[in-house]
Amino acid sequence: MKKEIHPEYHTITVEMTDGTQFETRSTYGSEGDVLKLDIDTKTHPAWTGQGGHLVDSAGQVAKFNKRFEGFGIK
Repeated sequence: MKKEIHPEYHTITVEMTDGTQFETRSTYGSEGDVLKLDIDTKTHPAWTGQGGHLVDSAGQVAKFNKRFEGFGIK
């Protein structure tokens, strides 16, 4: 490994959107910094299953549905 080309690896605190915190090692900031998350597994629709909606751009969803209507996909 080449010397003096890698970022410093140190301990930081990560604060979730609900205020809970945990410590991890990272190259973010400097030793002891707090990384406050705007989006995490407790708020993002990919994990909560809420707020998911499909944006149909130029009828692509309708085109897909028409093309595969014989396969029983709804």
